[in-house]
Amino acid sequence: MNDRVRVWCLRHAESENVTNGVAGAVPAAPLTARGRRQAAAAGHLLAAEPIVRVYSGPAVRARETARLLAAPGAGVTTLPELAEVGIGEHEGSRDAAVRARTAEVLRAWVAERDLAQRVADGESGQEVVARMTAALLRIAAAHAGETVALVGHVASLTVAVSRLCALGAGVWGTPLPHAHPFLIERRGERWTCPAWPVTPGRPPG
Repeated sequence: MNDRVRVWCLRHAESENVTNGVAGAVPAAPLTARGRRQAAAAGHLLAAEPIVRVYSGPAVRARETARLLAAPGAGVTTLPELAEVGIGEHEGSRDAAVRARTAEVLRAWVAERDLAQRVADGESGQEVVARMTAALLRIAAAHAGETVALVGHVASLTVAVSRLCALGAGVWGTPLPHAHPFLIERRGERWTCPAWPVTPGRPPG
């Protein structure tokens, strides 16, 4: 029996919270016009893949990306566990100091493996990894021998995949580009990520 599960992961396409410098999960922020083009281009990139379902976080930008990405016949399922990292009382802030603290916390999670850090009263790294891992295990259990896609967010995807696939601190400094698919696979109990994506035109590291 083929128990391999292939998951094409990607950060949502460009959205208004990113272009406006708004911090947090910001679930109502839609894609920009450029983001809609990016999502459609990701769909073309994956057109030859036998994707049976697209999974998405609950934010508008993730669901819009998933709909534009999905091929005819591949349904879209929203999972709340795939949401972006919550930053509590600072949700929706445009304060540069909040954005800097958010980056500092993500660095602690990924580069220093300190999952206890959090932004204000937001989520800890342990909480984010636990919910993201639970979602990926549910997806894997439902799709043995199949290929699916997953639309998530830069912080929650980075910390979860780097931990699950034992990528180490090397992924820090190479933030996930918008709508750039990358593959993770599960065989038996082991997850692997053959190649961490790099923003086009940007060297790794």
